[in-house]
Amino acid sequence: MEKIVIIPTYNERENIALIIDAIFALRQDFHVLVIDDGSPDGTAAIVKALQSNYPGQLFLEQRTGKLGLGTAYIHGFKWSLARGYRFIFEMDADFSHSPADLQRLYEACKQGADMAIGSRYVAGGGTVNWPRNRILLSKGGSLYTRLITWMPVKDTTAGFVCYRAEVLESINLDQIRFLGYAFQIEMKFAAWKLGFTIKEVPIIFEDRKFGASKMHKGIVKEGILGVLKLRWYSLFKDYRNRVKNNSSTSVFPAMQRDDQKIKWVK
Repeated sequence: MEKIVIIPTYNERENIALIIDAIFALRQDFHVLVIDDGSPDGTAAIVKALQSNYPGQLFLEQRTGKLGLGTAYIHGFKWSLARGYRFIFEMDADFSHSPADLQRLYEACKQGADMAIGSRYVAGGGTVNWPRNRILLSKGGSLYTRLITWMPVKDTTAGFVCYRAEVLESINLDQIRFLGYAFQIEMKFAAWKLGFTIKEVPIIFEDRKFGASKMHKGIVKEGILGVLKLRWYSLFKDYRNRVKNNSSTSVFPAMQRDDQKIKWVK
């Protein structure tokens, strides 16, 4: 198994069929895993109906409540690692991330990056149709995060990411503490602390056309406090050893790079 795109959903009936069809229309052998948190609008039923169109390529995991973005992704990471996927993607359902950019993130990892981030804040990146207050919040949050953590990533809250499987295997996912806004920050922080190579790939982020934003004050508060906690943990709580996966058994064979080629090690 090569590539899988994880899409967490809650009330995305207007977008979910369109985004799934757009990914498969790329014809680049992406698989898709939707993690639905009990959407009352019937999102999961739409995905189920589409599975017959994409047998063995479209998967659905249903959870029984709105459990948070971070837990949805961690559920998807573990599911994907257990099935042997080598490149695992995060992506929103609302077309704020263009499916056409998936292959660019994949190529960045194939060419040497361990983690490729679809970035709004590197040369060539940007936003479209986003309210000024959201732009200020996002840019301010990324600047604040860099100043506090010293992490060399310009778009620290980005949710459009490709991971090599070895990155997710090396992180003790049960020790990732944050569920919302700060989850994306902590995953980048953990990968950086464990010595993985992070590359930012410029993308144009476009505000959703359908459905409602999931942003709220609690998520922002978690981000502000979460960054301070990450810095505290890294200085005084041996964060690197806590977040490193020291398990002697692995659900996925380790990967090593050899002249930018993948070599499997049992």
